[in-house]
This record gives sequence, C-alpha cells and structure tokens, in this order.
Amino acid sequence: MKKRGNSAKILFITGTSTGVGKTLLTALLLHHLREAGIRAAAIKPFCSGGTQDVCLLRQIQDRELPESEVSPFYFKEPVAPLVAERIHKKFIRLPQVLAHVRKVAASCEVLLVEGSGGLLVPLGEGYFVADLISSLACGVIVVASNQLGTINHTLLTVRYLQSRNTFYGKGENHLKVILMDRSSGDESSSSNEEILREFLAPVRLVKVPFLGRNACSLRAVKKNGRKIAKTLASIFD
Repeated sequence: MKKRGNSAKILFITGTSTGVGKTLLTALLLHHLREAGIRAAAIKPFCSGGTQDVCLLRQIQDRELPESEVSPFYFKEPVAPLVAERIHKKFIRLPQVLAHVRKVAASCEVLLVEGSGGLLVPLGEGYFVADLISSLACGVIVVASNQLGTINHTLLTVRYLQSRNTFYGKGENHLKVILMDRSSGDESSSSNEEILREFLAPVRLVKVPFLGRNACSLRAVKKNGRKIAKTLASIFD
C-alpha cells in the first residue's frame, strides 16, 4: 500500500445502514494489517450509545491511542450525532473532524475510519457522513448485510458514492463492497451475492462468512482473522 504525501492511506468503512457489521469488519481489517507488520490504526470519530466498539478497536491496537482520540465525538444517547449535538447544544464542525482524522493519519501507514450508520447520517449542522468521505478523498469500503433488502440498499449506497465521485482517485478499485453473512439466512441470502456482482461491476464485492454470535470479542477477532486471512487480504488487492 502506498502512502499519499506524508499521511496514511485512509480507508473509510461505511455501511448500507446501522448494524450491518462495520465494527466487526474494521476490527478484522485492523488486526490483519497489524499482523502483517503494517503500522495501522483505526478510529470511530462519532460514537453514540455504548463504547464497546471503541474499546474493541483500542484493544486491537494495543491501546496506543487513548479513547479520546479513537472516538473524540462521543454522545451517550443512541441517536444520530446531529440529534445528540442539538440535545447538548454542542456542535461539531466538519473542519474539526477532518483535522482530527488527519492528525491521527499522520502517525501511521494505514488509517481505518469507521463511520456512523450510512452515508446520509447527519454528523453535524450542514454535513453528513458522505460529506466527510468527500472531504477526505479516501478509499471507501461499503459493508452490507446478506439479507432481504440488501440489493436495494447496497446499490443505492454505491450509486450515490459514484455520483459524487467521493472515493479517492478515478479507479473503481478505491471502492469495494463487503457482503457480511448472517447467522441464519433468508430466501434472498443465496442469490444476493450473484445479483450484486452483476449490478455492481466493475466494483468488487467480497463475501465474509458468518463468524459467530460473539465475533466482536478480541479473542474471536484474532481467531477469525487467521481463519479468513486470505479473504481479508483480497480486500486490499
């Protein structure tokens, strides 16, 4: 992986919605990169509700970053960041977020940035997740859940990104989709992958198998990271 300028290669992990597996994928990718000897870090700038996701990311990177740097904009209410900001009358501007991301990026080779929900989650007054991605001009990974509805949600997300040219560079290689299997599939689960590959091309799709109900523990991430190492490596090809 080549660095751009003096800062890290930044990869933004977004999702088709909330609860689709962004944190699990971010954790697996972070562990994979660090096992490969790459100075990788991961942050989740906006976090609402519990801090389990932040704690997991900190554990994987040996707590090299304090919690305040992994998730500088935390709100206890499990709502969209803008809603929480209005509750507390504490408003976060886009330049603040960009400055923080770039500061962390300057200290590593690869920085994974986990987003909040999907592209149109409002992060502050006048900007959304998609605006943060555009401003970072970074690579984008879209996480989708293999269930009924994912074709529509995934295509909408990817088409929106493409219409804004939000990913870094002109090549589609800077935009990838990860389809996460679930514990129990529905009637669409066996056909979603094939249909998505057809309509997403040339955007690459990588499928990640279901890794267990407690996959977001440090022990499970390390174990599963070794188990699907080839799959994780393919995401960076």
